[in-house]
Amino acid sequence: MKIAQIAPLTESVPPKFYGGTERIVSYLTEELVRRGHDVTLFASGDSNTSAELVACCDVALRLNPNAQNHIPYHIMMLEQVRRRADEFDVLHFHVDVLHFPIIREFARRTVTTLHGRLDLPDLAQLYAMFDDIPLVSISNDQRRPMPPVNWLGTVYHGLPPDILPFRPKASGYLAFLGRISPEKGPEAAMAIAARAGMPLKIAAKIDAVDQSFWSEKVEPQLLRYPNVEFVGEIDERQKAEFLGGAAALLFPIDWPEPFGLVTIEAMACGTPVIAFNRGAVPEVIDDGVSGLIVEGVDEAIGAVRRIGGLERPRVRRAFERRFTVERMCSDYLAIYRTLERNERFPLVSRNGFAANADAIASPVSDELA
Repeated sequence: MKIAQIAPLTESVPPKFYGGTERIVSYLTEELVRRGHDVTLFASGDSNTSAELVACCDVALRLNPNAQNHIPYHIMMLEQVRRRADEFDVLHFHVDVLHFPIIREFARRTVTTLHGRLDLPDLAQLYAMFDDIPLVSISNDQRRPMPPVNWLGTVYHGLPPDILPFRPKASGYLAFLGRISPEKGPEAAMAIAARAGMPLKIAAKIDAVDQSFWSEKVEPQLLRYPNVEFVGEIDERQKAEFLGGAAALLFPIDWPEPFGLVTIEAMACGTPVIAFNRGAVPEVIDDGVSGLIVEGVDEAIGAVRRIGGLERPRVRRAFERRFTVERMCSDYLAIYRTLERNERFPLVSRNGFAANADAIASPVSDELA
């Protein structure tokens, strides 16, 4: 099958540091190539791939100080995609909605995975206007705010099993990994660690838009809590050591998280997750097996004290059973082949989710052996 993968240009594929969407695009692209498919990746020029790379800018835009406005680069990329669209059996977009107006003529050969939050008030009218565009969600919860649209399925993220190796023993600290922003909950993470009497290591990037939140809310708490260490932004190699050495990953989110890639990264290391019950958390974490789901800071403190009761080998098995790149790739190929046959999944079922969602991405499994 000839497949185009269209990635955001914000980060390289895979990203040098932070970048969940680009990381998933990389894993999927490499697995498709490994299975013998002819894949073309539209991405930044500093990307690293075994597919054919179409460089749509020299370097990833976030790390390019000369790139003041990201939209022109994405528009130019989409024009390249449009000109080559007839070359592909399937075109898989990961760039939100920018491409919607240009794919009308070949929309039935496209898949758009929505990687972000969908509860923002401006989005409902937009998606209602383009309700025929084939879409894939990354969790069932992500769909809740949406008007009726053309869902093809839900595909949970997956990782190569060997990219984050299993660590049988932890080093006695809690970890927070991701981005410094109000919705990610770094303040709550610091409070949990302080009250539980545990060291906390924070590895996170700080976007320009969140600089004031960092300087006004987070940095003063770092000075206040001697048990908290700010590590900064880390790369993939450092991530394996950082997550693998943690007794638990803290995931105290305050928003409808559509998936939470860092949670399955921790699980791959055997590190359990303590997560607030928001968004897709109940779909991803097998409560009592791969982590503990809590309702707030007080419950999280109790969970820290109970986390030693979770067996790290079972956490790893939960990852291997549900969140490998092989499973993710197979799920997407099932969708691609349906497009290739020019068929469509039923639009919605009585519960408001795609009728095939359970077949494509099963909910939290039974108790693991």
